[in-house]
Amino acid sequence: MDSNIELVVDAKAILAEGPCWDEKKQLLYWVDIVEKQLCIFSPTANTNRVIALNQQIGCVVPYLDDVLLLAMENGFYSINVETEKLTHIFDPEPHLFKNRFNDGKCDPAGRFWAGTTDTYGINAAGSLYCLNNNLKVEKKVSHVNTSNGIAWSPDHTYLYYIDTPTKKVVRFHYDICSGVIRNPSDVIIFHENDGLPDGMTIDEEGCLWIAHWGGSKITRWNPSTGEQILSIPIPALYVTSCTFGGPNLTDLYVTTARTRMTDDELKQYPHAGGIFRIQTNVKGCPTRSFCNNNIGAETL
Repeated sequence: MDSNIELVVDAKAILAEGPCWDEKKQLLYWVDIVEKQLCIFSPTANTNRVIALNQQIGCVVPYLDDVLLLAMENGFYSINVETEKLTHIFDPEPHLFKNRFNDGKCDPAGRFWAGTTDTYGINAAGSLYCLNNNLKVEKKVSHVNTSNGIAWSPDHTYLYYIDTPTKKVVRFHYDICSGVIRNPSDVIIFHENDGLPDGMTIDEEGCLWIAHWGGSKITRWNPSTGEQILSIPIPALYVTSCTFGGPNLTDLYVTTARTRMTDDELKQYPHAGGIFRIQTNVKGCPTRSFCNNNIGAETL
């Protein structure tokens, strides 16, 4: 293993995903979709708390001091991490029984964007949704196969989005005040033997860091030119997502999976399903928390 890459949680997760850094608490939230687990890793204490849930969970974002928001199998939820009580907010797809939420995060205005996929992830049965600050849910993109990585440019003018099977990153013009996205254009195209683009994050220089599902690496890209700047091998076949964390936002946390792996592949990648940390020389954009404009928001 590269000396710059550290295994911080040997979780052996089936499908670790959705890493989210809580800057205030210096904690890493992540999920195991298949095992229906919300996990909370403390780098300071070197502990990984696991909260068992009753349905698959796609992603998590910070909200209040003891409350997180989740996008799950049956819609948007809040969870009190002290009591572990789930509260349902809204399900935009109650009629689509094979769909579940996948990746998501909050935009610079504190709206929670998350997208769905069906069992196979290739049927354009999913959509990208936005849980607005008034708790109303709005569909942003339709006919999505597997909704995955999402990021906003440091100047808040662009949204970048990955629908995994398309093998590309699409850039939208983004209005921070209204949340409107428009003018989609392809800015990054994945090559044939690179695996598939999965989760991603962005640094303060405006470069995208993309996880390669089936590609055993993380890559850094300039979305203005479509140029790949950096490639970092990861000791796992299925690299699922990444996010910046640590006291200076220079540590890149990487989630991986061990689903669909053969015995030979598991021998080659014994730490697949683990959470890795990479020390970088660039600073990431901070994770945004959900912002609820409703009076009495603390009762959500």
